[in-house]
Amino acid sequence: MQVDQFKLLHFPATFHHRNMDYQLLFNMAVGLAGVFGGWVLNRIYTAIDRLDNDVRAMPEKYVSKEDYRRDIYEIKDICKQIFSKLDTKADKE
Repeated sequence: MQVDQFKLLHFPATFHHRNMDYQLLFNMAVGLAGVFGGWVLNRIYTAIDRLDNDVRAMPEKYVSKEDYRRDIYEIKDICKQIFSKLDTKADKE
């Protein structure tokens, strides 16, 4: 009688074995998805961090449009002064 009660409480060995295989496959799939998701998030974070560093370094590497216009104006003004001096010098000779 004791043996019959024991058999009723447990699933057959083949069902239990198959169920464990599916559980193992599911656990592995979830683990791989977690690793892949973590890798993707890490790549995104690294790219955003690199972009942030590039944006912060822009004032040191590039000139603003207003600064460029002011500098070009100064260069043109200096060229005008040089040409006017050359013209007055040429007129004297």
